[in-house]
Amino acid sequence: MKKRGLIILAAVLIVICLLNILIRGKTLTVSIDLYRSEGKTAADYTVDLEAGSEIAEIIKTELKEGKLLVTLHAKTSGKDFLRVVDGEDWVTYRLIYVHPTGVITEDGVLGNCTGGITVPIAGFVWTAVLFLSIIRKYREDIKNSLYRYRNVTNIGLIIFLAFFLFSQALGIISYSGIIGVIESVLRSASMFSKLALPLAVILSIAATVSNIKLMRNEGRTWRNMLACILGIVICLASLFPELWENALQWSNNSIIDVHNMRGAALYVTMFIENVIFIIVAYLECIIAGTIIMTVKAARHTPAYDKDYMLILGCRVASDGSLTPLLKGRADKALSFAQKQEKANGKKLIFVPSGGRGSDDPVSEGDAVAAYLESRGIEKERILVENKSATTEENFRFSNELIQAQAKVKEPKIAFATTNYHVFRSGLLAAHQKIETEGTGSRTKGYFSLNAFVREFIATLVSEKKIHFRVLGLLILLAAVMVISVYFSIVL
Repeated sequence: MKKRGLIILAAVLIVICLLNILIRGKTLTVSIDLYRSEGKTAADYTVDLEAGSEIAEIIKTELKEGKLLVTLHAKTSGKDFLRVVDGEDWVTYRLIYVHPTGVITEDGVLGNCTGGITVPIAGFVWTAVLFLSIIRKYREDIKNSLYRYRNVTNIGLIIFLAFFLFSQALGIISYSGIIGVIESVLRSASMFSKLALPLAVILSIAATVSNIKLMRNEGRTWRNMLACILGIVICLASLFPELWENALQWSNNSIIDVHNMRGAALYVTMFIENVIFIIVAYLECIIAGTIIMTVKAARHTPAYDKDYMLILGCRVASDGSLTPLLKGRADKALSFAQKQEKANGKKLIFVPSGGRGSDDPVSEGDAVAAYLESRGIEKERILVENKSATTEENFRFSNELIQAQAKVKEPKIAFATTNYHVFRSGLLAAHQKIETEGTGSRTKGYFSLNAFVREFIATLVSEKKIHFRVLGLLILLAAVMVISVYFSIVL
């Protein structure tokens, strides 16, 4: 469903909820648990309103399955306490609030009311429609192109909304009023972060170990510690709100007094904690989306109909030979070419790409070309690009050579790179409107986690506008819900 459809659906559901509550909400049945009801009847209990019958009247009282059910009818706006007393001086109170609209609620302004359960049901329905819409959008985008940052965002939203739907379902099952639903929704991001924390700890440990190996082999730079840094940050951010709340609970700070249920400090800290949990939960979902798309792209096998195979370059050895990383890419290209030729007899042209670095004895493209020749590939089937310095230039310069040589209007192109680099490379090609499919070679494990983190950061930067919009909407929603909780208690 498109945005306009979602907005219309939200408006319709809101109207249905309001009408249902306004029509049915003028009466309310309050359920009170009894602990000594054996052999008793409803007449054995004294039930009244503390201020009399000014705002509401009691129209029925009955005892059923160990519960005293008291039905009230609203008369005028205001609040009062429903009091229940038995002959043994057992007393219980329930706050009753009658709105100016005549709707009567229990335990606060947004407490339980007749027809109120339609609110969480409507929220669940709308979220479910949004969830299904994003799944459909993801499937459509995947069919059009595997290489889109939007695919990562969609997967992240699907994971987040799936958990959110689960928390909403629990809210419906344990419904005790609109305020209870709001509090349940507020807790959803916190629950997600806490449930994901053990996995985050495991990944942080794995990231630290892999980053240590990476630094030993590739040098001590902050870029080679990205996975470890991100894991530690997520773990600390997941724990910080809980630690902060416990510290405030045990402190006697007069400025931030979280013990006062009617004070603003409690709700300001509640909002800050929820914002942190929302950001952490959202980032965890985007990380999961990045990993899924990176693995999906790495495991993808291009169709066996290609005219050209572009081999993305990387650093060569000091003697001009291929490093294991670059050799893996060249071997993957050769393997694909052999499989294609076996499948349909079609031979392709190799395009080794990459310029010469300041410390390189030969360009990456020329080094790969020499390796291909040593593996029996004819010179006529090798088109060398040896000027590029980045992956983006690999595609741009190679595509220029291909278009100049190609005998067909739209030659079919594949590219070979390391597995963790396939998705990112495909994105760079798509950005230049170069239609291509990638295949990935294996690499050492300690490269992978850091590579995933780089892809994740690239995703955030590329789709920063949509991420800011989604996070902004979630934070605004959290603010509205916290304010609702505050006024429900204060009024």
